[in-house]
Amino acid sequence: MVRLGFIIGFIALIGVLLSGFAAYRVHEQELTLDGIAMARAIDVQASLVQDRLTERELLARVSSGLFHAPSVIKANMLQPLRASIYAFKTDFVVAGWIARLQPGELDAAHNELASAGFSDPTIRSFDDQPLDAKSTDKPIDVLMDVEPRNAETMAITGRSADQSPILGPMLAQAMASGKPLASDPFPLLRPDGPIGLVLAAPVLQDGGPPAGFVTFSYELASLMLVNDDLSLFSVALKDPRHANSELIANDRGVVTRRTLGPDAAAPSMTRTVTFGSRDWSLAYYPKTNAVRRAELTAAIVAAIGLALTGIVCGLFGYVAYNNLRLSREIQVRIGFERRLTAVIDELNHRVKNILAVIQSIVTRTLRHGSDIDVARELLIGRIHAMSNVVSLLSESQWQGVKLKGLFEARAIPHAERIAVSGPDISVSARAAQSLSLLFFELASHSDEGLSLVGKHPHIVAQWEVTDEDSGNTFHFRWEEFNTSAATRREDSDFGVILLDRVAPEALGGVSKRYFTDVSYVYELTAPMETVIDMTERDRTEQLAAPLKPAR
Repeated sequence: MVRLGFIIGFIALIGVLLSGFAAYRVHEQELTLDGIAMARAIDVQASLVQDRLTERELLARVSSGLFHAPSVIKANMLQPLRASIYAFKTDFVVAGWIARLQPGELDAAHNELASAGFSDPTIRSFDDQPLDAKSTDKPIDVLMDVEPRNAETMAITGRSADQSPILGPMLAQAMASGKPLASDPFPLLRPDGPIGLVLAAPVLQDGGPPAGFVTFSYELASLMLVNDDLSLFSVALKDPRHANSELIANDRGVVTRRTLGPDAAAPSMTRTVTFGSRDWSLAYYPKTNAVRRAELTAAIVAAIGLALTGIVCGLFGYVAYNNLRLSREIQVRIGFERRLTAVIDELNHRVKNILAVIQSIVTRTLRHGSDIDVARELLIGRIHAMSNVVSLLSESQWQGVKLKGLFEARAIPHAERIAVSGPDISVSARAAQSLSLLFFELASHSDEGLSLVGKHPHIVAQWEVTDEDSGNTFHFRWEEFNTSAATRREDSDFGVILLDRVAPEALGGVSKRYFTDVSYVYELTAPMETVIDMTERDRTEQLAAPLKPAR
C-alpha cells in the first residue's frame, strides 16, 4: 500500500506539472493566435482602404484627363464630366473646378459666375474678403464650378484657394509635380464641417500654361477610418501636421483629434497607405485585452487539468488496488493483444489506401479505354506497377524505395531500352507510388509504333538534385528519341491526368511535356522534401549523391 501511495503521489505531481505546462502553452498559443488573427484582419482592412484610395485617385486622374484645351473662365466646366463622375464613384462631398486666372480675368470670372446663377459671384479670398485685381500681379486659383450644386456648395464658389494655409501650398505643389496631390485633413465646406481631404489633379493645356485643377473632397471617416463594429480593432490616422496626435472616428462617423501623451497606449500595429502622392500612417488598437483573455483561458485549462489529475489519481488508485492480484501472464497477453490490434489497424489503413488507388486506376482506365484489349493491357500493367512498388515498400518496412529500383524490368515495360542515370536516392512511400505509375505510363506509350527509320524509340531517364535558393530541388527528365507526334500514340485520358496533374500535385511540383524535332520529352520538378525519404536522410545526414549547383 505504501508503494501504491507513492505511485499515486508521483502521478499527482506529474499531473500538476502537466496542468501548469498546458496552461502556459495555452496562454502562449492564445496570444499567438490572437496576434495572427489581428494581423490578418488588419492586413485585410488596410488592403480595402488602399483599394478605395486607389479608386478615388484614379477618378481624379481620369477627370483631369477628360479636359481638352479647357477654357478656364467658365462656371460649367464640370458639366461634361457629371455623368462619368457619378458612374464611377459618388461618395465625394463636393467636386470642384479651380481655375488658374490672371488678374485681368477676374472681372470676366465674376460675370461668368453671376450668369451661372451662383449666390455670391464675387471673386474673394478664402476667408470671404473681396479681392482687388489691381493689388496682385500673380495668377489666382479660383473655385469656378462645383458638383453637386446646392445652397451650401454654391456659396463657396468664387473663393480663391491661394490664401488657404492648407489648400494654397497643396495646389502649388500639385501644379509643380503635375500629379494628383492630397491635402492635409481639415474641415470641409465650413469651419465646423466634417474633417476630410481634398484631392487635386492639375489640368494642363496642350502646349500652354496650367489651366487649373479638378478637385474631389472626401470625408476622412468613410475614406480611411471606416471599420466594422464587430472587428477586433479600432483604426486611427496619424495626423501629418502633429506628430503626437491622431484622428479617430466614432460610430457616427464624426472625426476628432486626440493628443497622445507619454503614457498613451502604443498601437498594436501600423500600416501605411498611399493616396494623392503621399503616405498615410494608420494605427490599429485592439478592442479587447488579449493578455487578460489568454490568462483567463489558461486558468480554465489549469483548473481542468487539476480536476482531471484528481480523477485520474482516484481511478488509478481504485484500478491499481483491484488489479494487484492479476498475474504477469494476463498482463503479457493484454500487451500482446494491444500490439496485435495496432498492427491490424495499420494493415487495414494501408490496404484501404492501396485498394482506393487500384479502384481509381480501374475506373479511369475502363472509363477512357476505347479499345478493350488496350484497356486490359494498360490495366494489368498499372496494377502490376502498383504491386511492384508495394513489394519494394514492404521489403523496406515502408521506409522508402531506391529510385532506380522503380525501373526494374518486372514493373516497367521495355526496361532494356531505358538508359537510367542519376543519384540512387531513397524516395518516400507516397512519392514511390506516384513515380511508379508515372514511369509505367511513360514507358507503356513509348513503343506504340515505329519511327520513320524503323527503329524503336531510345529512352533516356535521368534525374538530379540541385541546391537552389528555395531549397533542394528534384529534377526528372524523360526523353524518347526516334519518335514524334505522328508515330507515338497519344497519352490516354488517364495518362494525361497522371502526367499533368496527379503526379505533380502528389509531389508538390510542376511538370511539362512536349515534342522536339527528334524526341518526346517529359519533365518534372519538385521540392526534395516531398520526394526524398526523410527517415533515410536523418539516418545518413546527407543525400545519396552530392548536390549539383543550379544552372
